[in-house]
Amino acid sequence: MNSFSALAASVIPNPTPVVPEQAGGLLTILNWASGIGLVLGVLGVIIVGIGMVIQLQRGEGAQAIGKLGWVLMGCIIITGASGIVRAFV
Repeated sequence: MNSFSALAASVIPNPTPVVPEQAGGLLTILNWASGIGLVLGVLGVIIVGIGMVIQLQRGEGAQAIGKLGWVLMGCIIITGASGIVRAFV
């Protein structure tokens, strides 16, 4: 171990995060909401995929790619929102 890493380890704090007791119910709701949202997002991707297969057979497959983008954007928003709220709780 060189002197820089020993110095950095002694200077940089390593705090232990503690969740306040008042936030217990909020975190439970956030966990359920993000879990349900992601399950619905995966279900949405599956449904859009089935629609793409059907539309590809008709020659309209390119139109379904936009729907897939919206579903994936929704999954990103759900995941990001729950992470942002957890950072402030």
